[in-house]
Amino acid sequence: MALVGSMLALLLTLLPARAASWPDWRLPPPLQSAGRGDLVYPSWFAGRWLLNSEGHSAGVRFERRADGAVVGDRAFNAASIGRALLGDALLGGENDPANPNRQLARLQGEQMLESTVVARRSESAGGSFWTDELALQVVHGREGAPRVSRVETLSRYQADDTGRIFGEQWQATYPSPAEGLAAAPLRTAHWQLTLGPGAEPDGLRPETGPPPADRAS
Repeated sequence: MALVGSMLALLLTLLPARAASWPDWRLPPPLQSAGRGDLVYPSWFAGRWLLNSEGHSAGVRFERRADGAVVGDRAFNAASIGRALLGDALLGGENDPANPNRQLARLQGEQMLESTVVARRSESAGGSFWTDELALQVVHGREGAPRVSRVETLSRYQADDTGRIFGEQWQATYPSPAEGLAAAPLRTAHWQLTLGPGAEPDGLRPETGPPPADRAS
């Protein structure tokens, strides 16, 4: 039983170990297939928040489903953060109603970014909520072949007594899976963020709607 307990403890701390090894990451990561299930957050995420990170602000929201699980409004959050970072270059964003892990973003220049979470893991350790997601990103353009990459984002969140949530994120961008399932990062990034109660800033209230038909790749 002691051995089983030790193995279980090891499995439940994979993500803090992953953070400690950044930026020396490699694919494949210690994740599981995302399927069509959504990422479930702790109950203290429920509500509307003002996200602040690296000099940018964006409104984000997390909603409680009928089964009581708290999930992010992915299309809204992605569009809101995208507008804060890209401004008018982002024209809009939509969810795939058949798959909560797939979002589409319309960009200037007749481009479309298709992002699908293909693998994830989440766990609680040391009073923090950890989650790691690997997304397949495809940029479709009017001309030329689609540009494909994989993006891994590891996040750690912790709530405090003031009602705020403090977060830290580590990210790595990898080449297309066509170049091999095993891969080293092309580039890495790391930042801090906070979520505090508040309304969305002006100009960061993205419109959402049904996704357009899939584009041929």
